Amino acid sequence: MTVMAPLIEVTLRGLLGRRRTILLALLAGLPVLIALLIRISGGRPDADRILDTLVVRTVMPLVALIIGTAAVGSEIDDGTAVYLMIKPIPRWRIALSKILVAAGLTAAMVVPAVLLTGLLLGSRNDTTTTLIGFTVACFVGGSAYAAAFVALSTFTSRALLLGLAYVLIWEGVLSGLLEGTKFLSIRQATLGLADALGVDVPNDPLAPAVSVVVLAVVLIGAFVLASWKLSRFEIRGGD
Repeated sequence: MTVMAPLIEVTLRGLLGRRRTILLALLAGLPVLIALLIRISGGRPDADRILDTLVVRTVMPLVALIIGTAAVGSEIDDGTAVYLMIKPIPRWRIALSKILVAAGLTAAMVVPAVLLTGLLLGSRNDTTTTLIGFTVACFVGGSAYAAAFVALSTFTSRALLLGLAYVLIWEGVLSGLLEGTKFLSIRQATLGLADALGVDVPNDPLAPAVSVVVLAVVLIGAFVLASWKLSRFEIRGGD
């Protein structure tokens, strides 16, 4: 871990720019703000629905998308990745450090939003069960999203656009219409895990075992693909 500490530190410095941090904070704070407005206005809807709609379906994937695609993609785009690649560091360590930082920052943004929103709104069922279920599910699901987007950014400079298309079109539209494609959705796997932990999830989420397998495959597969792609990264000299 001491070998990876400098890699993690460099990645953190690159990701925590002022503009990006403000954008992420505003995005993650949106569910909390809405929950606060609901409480002030005297309403008290079920937190399960708010956390499902705002956090799992909107905030979590977008936060992971912004962080994940920037963890490697921004360094490749601005050329600073070259200085990292010329060092005698195993590429799998670079990939692992990027994924760990992206997953950690995603959790740092999303988990507090889940807890604060849930505490403000309460739940028609057991509030503790709702908070624990969504917290664990969002931690694992957010990590899977972040890892997937880190891997995607090693393959293409259009990772942000492709990731947005996946979140909005595939997960937002197609996975809801085509039942057989649910296992290709990180969102559905996250909801399946939340359902297994006692959360009242609408519709028919993936089975718990399938959800765990999907999330594990995404995490491991993203690490393997990112490591492989970085190992093939070519440093081109000047003409």
